[in-house]
Amino acid sequence: MHRPNRGSRAPPRRPCTHPDYIPPVPARRIHLLTILLIGLLAACGAPKPDATVLELALAGDTLPTPYADVTAAAWLGGSRWAVLAPADNAVAIADFGARALTPLGGRSSKALRNPANLFVSGDSLYVGDWGLRRLTLWTPGGRLVRSIPAANAVRGTLPRARDRAGYFYLDLYPLPGPDGSGNRDSAAVVRLDTSFVRGDTLARLAPLDIAVVQGAAGRRFERRVFSGLDRWGVLPDGSLWLGRVYDNRVDWRGPDGRWSRGQPLPDRVLEVTRYDRELFLRKFPPELRGTAQDLPFAAIKPPFEAGITAAGGDVWLEKSRAPADSSRRYHVVDRQGRLVREIRVPGHGRVLAVGANSVLVAEPAAQGIRLIRVSLPPSSPSPTP
Repeated sequence: MHRPNRGSRAPPRRPCTHPDYIPPVPARRIHLLTILLIGLLAACGAPKPDATVLELALAGDTLPTPYADVTAAAWLGGSRWAVLAPADNAVAIADFGARALTPLGGRSSKALRNPANLFVSGDSLYVGDWGLRRLTLWTPGGRLVRSIPAANAVRGTLPRARDRAGYFYLDLYPLPGPDGSGNRDSAAVVRLDTSFVRGDTLARLAPLDIAVVQGAAGRRFERRVFSGLDRWGVLPDGSLWLGRVYDNRVDWRGPDGRWSRGQPLPDRVLEVTRYDRELFLRKFPPELRGTAQDLPFAAIKPPFEAGITAAGGDVWLEKSRAPADSSRRYHVVDRQGRLVREIRVPGHGRVLAVGANSVLVAEPAAQGIRLIRVSLPPSSPSPTP
């Protein structure tokens, strides 16, 4: 799941200088509504997608990596992809044509310290580094061009996208405060000009699903484990898509500022089971599992866990899965907010980026993560089951 980068925790000066900037609004009470809807959704059943279904075979060019995890990627054109491994503090260029994995800037480069996100705009690769509090620009060949310091106007939050006109986009989360109560307010998608001075709030994201936890240190507000987040992305022409997690749809904001509402997407209702909790707790060291057990859990999983902007302009929503599922599902949504295809990836592989005619899949291996470039046919030959 995406989380705000650590640069957003820097001491604030002021949120944005633009006169149209909208301050955060109080969060809606969403958890009780979610609980009440479980029975209704379960009674309705899981509707079948009104779209073709494509089963991807994980057969294609493969590159092994030494990384513990690869969380994001961006297509650089042809057979080259940029990949992010935050646990290893690394960004690398995966070149399937040369069958090489090359660390960005070289193995001893000091240009990166704690890379947190990456994206491509035009012919440049952008890497956000929360440790160095800056955004770096690289050529597709991996040469550093320049760096942009993080903006105090948005509390050091690093951009996550850039359009053809040069505007940067980021999600600005509220300050949590000592007890986390600030997380009850909603976050915003903000557009910044190239000077990082003027900002516009384009959209409000759904507030986090928060629970009050009483501990030895007093009351605190914690986000429920397995609860969902709104997802968003930007196209080169400045169009903004927004995946509404509680409405389970994709809305679009055009370059002219007009919004269009997407169609509700079909989905399964997946309860957060005891096994889900056990799998979550296994990620923690034994000495921390007792603390993790006290975290609040959501009652059901969100309809989607992540969103990818494809090179062609479609949106790929990664659907939540049950532990027993044999494949991971993706809903492909077009610019009208309509479901056009369902993609299924077998096993534990995850799609990281979508190029013009192929996708990059990361799959856990015995040692590290294996990257697989899978060709994507233009249409699905299989009907909806």
